[in-house]
Amino acid sequence: MVASRAARRLEGSLSAILGRRGGRGVAGCRAGKSLAKPFQYETVSYRNLATLISMTTPAVPGTPRIPEAVHKRRWAILGVLMLSLLIVVLDNSILNVAIKTISTPEPTGLGATQGELEWAINSYTLVFAGLLFTAGLLGDRLGRKKVLLAGLAVFGVGSALAAQSGSPLELIAFRGVMGLGAAFVMPATLAVLMNVFEREEQPKAIGIWAAGVGLAVAIGPITGGVLLDHFWWGSVFLINVPIVIVALILMVVLVPDSKDPKPGKIDLVGVVLSVIGLVLLVYGIIKGGQLADFTDPAVLATTLSGLAVLVGFVWYEKRADHPSIDISYFKNRVFSAAITAIALVFFALMGVTFFSVFYTQSVRGYTPLETGLLMLPLAAAQLVFAPRARLVVDRFGVRATCAGGLLVIAATLAAFTLFDTDTPIWLLEVVFFLMGAGMAHIMTPTSVVIMQALPREKAGSASALSNTFRQVGGALGIAVLGSVLSTAYRNGVEGELRLLPEGARHTAGESIEATLGAAARLGPRGEALVSSAHDSFLHAMHVTAVCGAGVALVGVVVVALFLPGKAPTPPAEDTPAPADREPAGTPR
Repeated sequence: MVASRAARRLEGSLSAILGRRGGRGVAGCRAGKSLAKPFQYETVSYRNLATLISMTTPAVPGTPRIPEAVHKRRWAILGVLMLSLLIVVLDNSILNVAIKTISTPEPTGLGATQGELEWAINSYTLVFAGLLFTAGLLGDRLGRKKVLLAGLAVFGVGSALAAQSGSPLELIAFRGVMGLGAAFVMPATLAVLMNVFEREEQPKAIGIWAAGVGLAVAIGPITGGVLLDHFWWGSVFLINVPIVIVALILMVVLVPDSKDPKPGKIDLVGVVLSVIGLVLLVYGIIKGGQLADFTDPAVLATTLSGLAVLVGFVWYEKRADHPSIDISYFKNRVFSAAITAIALVFFALMGVTFFSVFYTQSVRGYTPLETGLLMLPLAAAQLVFAPRARLVVDRFGVRATCAGGLLVIAATLAAFTLFDTDTPIWLLEVVFFLMGAGMAHIMTPTSVVIMQALPREKAGSASALSNTFRQVGGALGIAVLGSVLSTAYRNGVEGELRLLPEGARHTAGESIEATLGAAARLGPRGEALVSSAHDSFLHAMHVTAVCGAGVALVGVVVVALFLPGKAPTPPAEDTPAPADREPAGTPR
């Protein structure tokens, strides 16, 4: 009875964790295995997230599962783990409000073009997604504390270097270093947590851990806004360094190590093929947007080469003894549909986040801090609705819940076509809140469906795939929708650039910030160019929003066709079998 009630509490916590951010599900699922071996547990992998606790039993009754010294400092360890994960989550959300400043010409920013901004985001994401499986396996093999310490150190060094970047290319490279460190931090935090808390305390610990992650998502844009209002753009990266130092010291002192005595083998060939293929594909898409010509030979060659390498990756994984991704999973239509829905959601939402920052700052004139505050409803809605999405699923089923969430996202994306230079800002707040609510009702149910669609022993791999496809979907969303935005903007503003010298026109047409910078150098003669830049950007934003809404509608079709409907009501779980029925009056 107690285990059943504890399990139900954990279901909400884990569902919320899996729904809000990438990376966490992997560690959680892998932890079921790792918990068993260091402390002599026998852990049955779970079909339903709620049974993670109730299906874990000590091999020897009465034997302490967690060493007493570790048990006494478990809450301090949780604080260190939350601090470690907070750095990674906070950095990504801080960067969202900094991209406009980074695109501003020197000395205020780096003068990054729109394509370079897309790469500054995607270099981190692609490295993270490509190394996620390998990082988890290395943690199992070498020890999770060692991997976590190394990941934090690399992330801190990458942050310090990114803060001192002298060019967009340096920033792109150092963001990739940060992604390398984050890939080792993300899977290890929850795995360590599961090894320092007893079964009955895990729901509370995971709930606190998830709340800390949600808080980081909410305060990241505000923190970024405060830093940019008072310091230079590099401060959004440099803020990570002292936090990393504190986390490293506390981790050395407090956190115990653990490993899997029988870790899986590492698929280095698969990792290399996946990263190279994705980088080539994304490069081709972004380059096409920069040139406003997707038929350019260089664009076609790079894009097709990326696709060819990814086909080779699939071919290799189907034949590998220890593949990073088991391709046979995708024979399950429900699993494939849920993975596709997650990828499409992040594809649409990451693209919207990218252009909405330019809308609020470049067109509407809000400061970075004000932009961060404007984005709060998006995070708040996810915090409110993600833990409660399962209640909607219980009533209407997974298919209806996810289809409804995707329809809400499609509608909110389409609503951007109505935004202009003088649209009441409260309407943007409503759109952000509804967008967050829609996302919460997709991510949580699909995460659970993914876990249930495959055999119990495949739970860890299923969750890792879910997180990887979120990251890849987001990277492709920024690349594709960012390229649509860039192409539509250039086509709109190109005719107005005749005031500029011929050699400066191409660069000035790459983004609204480049155009505004050129207009500022013209003095009073550039006022007409500013107005044209705003109009052209709004048109490009409307086109991009329609494309994003179309992607969300494709997700609706996929979900409606392949996800399961409402499950039949099961018998009450707490009803004991006749032979085991408790005597009347037994206290519960």
